[in-house]
This record gives sequence, C-alpha cells and structure tokens, in this order.
Amino acid sequence: MKFLDEAKVYVRSGDGGNGCVSFRREKFIEFGGPNGGDGGKGGDVIVEAVEGLNTLIDYRYQQHFKAKNGRAGMGKDRHGASGEDIVLKVPAGTQVYTEDGETLLADLSAVGQRVVIARGGNGGFGNAHFKSSTNRAPRHANPGQAGEELTIRLRLKLIADAGIIGLPNAGKSTFLATVSAAKPKIADYPFTTLHPQLGVVEIDGREFVLADIPGLIEGAHEGSGLGDRFLGHVERCRALLHLVDGTIEHAGRAYNTVRAELEAYGQGLGDKPEVVALSKADALTPEQLKQQSARLNRAAETPPLVVSAVTGAGLSNVLRALLSLIEQDQKRPAVAAKAWHPRG
Repeated sequence: MKFLDEAKVYVRSGDGGNGCVSFRREKFIEFGGPNGGDGGKGGDVIVEAVEGLNTLIDYRYQQHFKAKNGRAGMGKDRHGASGEDIVLKVPAGTQVYTEDGETLLADLSAVGQRVVIARGGNGGFGNAHFKSSTNRAPRHANPGQAGEELTIRLRLKLIADAGIIGLPNAGKSTFLATVSAAKPKIADYPFTTLHPQLGVVEIDGREFVLADIPGLIEGAHEGSGLGDRFLGHVERCRALLHLVDGTIEHAGRAYNTVRAELEAYGQGLGDKPEVVALSKADALTPEQLKQQSARLNRAAETPPLVVSAVTGAGLSNVLRALLSLIEQDQKRPAVAAKAWHPRG
C-alpha cells in the first residue's frame, strides 16, 4: 500500500430543510389553524481518528465529501428529518489545516477523537411556529440555512514511540529491519527510504514502536532532499535514536549537521531526548572506532553507544536506552488535543 501523509479535501455540510406553510383542513372544523412543520437540520462533516489506518491513501481517489441536506417540513405538524452526517475516517496522528496549510483546525492524536469541521445548516421554521394570540393564521415560513463549505488539508504525523534519524546511508533501515519484523528497502546508495517505516521492537518483555525516517541532509528544514516533508513525523516521537555512520570521514560533523537541521526546523525537535549511537562498527578497525567515538563524543557531549546491525553488537544496549527515555516521557502529564471550529 502506498504511503500518503498529505491530502487536500473539499467538504460541504448539508443545507437545512425549508419550513412548511400549511393549514389544517378537515370537515366540520372551520378554523383549523396553521400546522406547517419545521425543516430538518443539515448533516455535519466530521473528522474522526480510527484504528486500523496508518496512511491517508483513501483521500487520493476521493477528494469531495458532502453531507446530506435536511428534509423540508410538511403539513400536519410533520417536521423534516435531519440530514445524515458524513464522517471522514483518518489514522490517529492526523492534523486538519485550512486550505493555506497554516491554520490548524484540529489535532487528532488519539483513536476515538472526532471534531466537527463543517456544521449543517439549521432547518427553517414552519408557519405553526409563528402562531400567537395576535397572529392566528401566519402565512410565512423560514427557508433552511445554507451549509458550510471549505477546503481542508489533512496532514498525517505518525505516532511512534521513537524515531531513527541521521544522514542518508547511516544504517537506519538496516537497524529497523534487524530489531523488528519491518522490511524496509535496503541498498548501498542514499535515499533508499522514501517514506517512513514503522516496526514494533521487543526488549526485556516490553514493546515500543520505532520509526525509520528518511535521511536528512544539510538544508532539509528548507526542503532540501526529503527531510522537510518527513521531519513532521519526528514531532510525535517520545525519543530519538541518532545514528551516525562510523565509516564516513568525520562522525562529529555528521552529528552536527543533523542537529542543526532539527534546531532549524523547530517544533521542539531539538529538545527531544536522544540516544546517540555510532553505527557500522563491524566495518571499522579498533583505531578508527576509537577515533570516531572520540569525535562523536565531543560533538554530542555524551559518550556514544557503538552498534552494528550486521553482527548484532550493541543492539540490546541501544534498545534499552531508548526504552528508558520512552518510559520517562510517558510519566509526564499528557496535553489534551485542541479542536477549532469557524463558528466557535
């Protein structure tokens, strides 16, 4: 299934039904009075986070969604039926923006959360609504209120406990494939990962979700490479695993390049707890390993872990360190999701 994390959708809520002008007409009842019913309310447009979805691929083939209109009122005090709501089902972690992509309407970060994006129009009053002691036979009714229409942008930010970051070809996909059942594309050239991959990792009887994010290059926060599009997925992670390729010229410079992109992107990425690891240790001599570890230590200001996804060396230490950071973050109080509607 193709991964799709952005979609542009047009939505329209239902119009309210018109009120009815009607009078009671029966034999032997001379003054029956007004009995026109009210119109029904138009259907709402609702966005709901559901289980079983991890992409927005459904909205690639259908971009127009309209709720049902309310039915008109009828005589004999019969009110019109309300229009049926339409529900846009999205994966947890989906954000809803206005058409310009700047104003956040809703952030659905948990399964079961739902928000009304466009409310249906109210139904009009029938003439029975206007009868009074001084107006015994009103001959007017209200039309139904028009529904709302707008274009929204759906943007998915994957919800993973930890994310793997680093330069292209740092061994991120190989690491994910080794520690989980995920099967990302692996090759000896940059940008083999074109979209995020998720895998479930088990360590010491506990599990967490690990995401492989496409490699970052200098200028990623401005759109260079693939980083700008996929950095948003890192926002949801509780912790980061920063893999640095030990076979490149200078591990410290590689680390600083990625950190600069996280800081420039903002959204709190630079403040996320991280585990720093030197990868591809199996391809290094003892002297090279010592030199690269020292360079990475100076850049990260913390002793890096040494790991090899090929031989399995150091994998358990890295996973335990990630699990510790994840559990610390889980103890923090959660922030409730915010929802917005144009009518307040």
